[in-house]
Amino acid sequence: MFDDVAANYDLTNDVLSLGQARLWRKEVAKAVGARPAQKILDLAAGTATSSLPFAQTGAYVVPCDFSIGMLQVGKQRHPHLPLTAGDATKLPFRDGVFDAVTISFGLRNVQETDAALRELYRVTKPGGRVVICEFSQPTWAPFRTVYTEYLMRALPPVATAVSSNPDAYVYLAESIRAWPDQPALAARLQQAGWADVAWRNLTGGIVALHRGFKPKD
Repeated sequence: MFDDVAANYDLTNDVLSLGQARLWRKEVAKAVGARPAQKILDLAAGTATSSLPFAQTGAYVVPCDFSIGMLQVGKQRHPHLPLTAGDATKLPFRDGVFDAVTISFGLRNVQETDAALRELYRVTKPGGRVVICEFSQPTWAPFRTVYTEYLMRALPPVATAVSSNPDAYVYLAESIRAWPDQPALAARLQQAGWADVAWRNLTGGIVALHRGFKPKD
């Protein structure tokens, strides 16, 4: 499914998010806080657009994705990045490799969410950090109602106009509605071993940034 939307993926996301996607990427970069020589795993990186801010800090970033089509488009656009094919539940990396791991708008698409959270934990160095940016639940009830109506009614026709595979975005709307809210995802992070788990809402809770650390001991 994601192979089919790879070519116009970034443009479609900008349109459907009303330009908010770029703001969200900036907030992810701040939360990750990549520094020169650090190793960063950008999981579900797609075409690697999300990986660029990390590379610009001087960090060594590995964009990883399950979709070969996405990776092929990303490699054409960013040939200098080490794009890597990988399953989020069986990552092709050794234990304790990365200073930070991050995934934006991809965890929701992994069928075995808890397995992915454990894999991210496994490949992170003790003392390392995780940042997850994912759609969530708006905190203000009236706005939550309007948002849900947009997802189910407005998003599909907009996607039809700008995407090569609008059915993928119908799935997107349905998966957002079914996704756990902020406290529920935080609990799952804790169950996977992450400590000091916290989150921050963006755009009224449409998106939430969850963070955690791997204990040193």
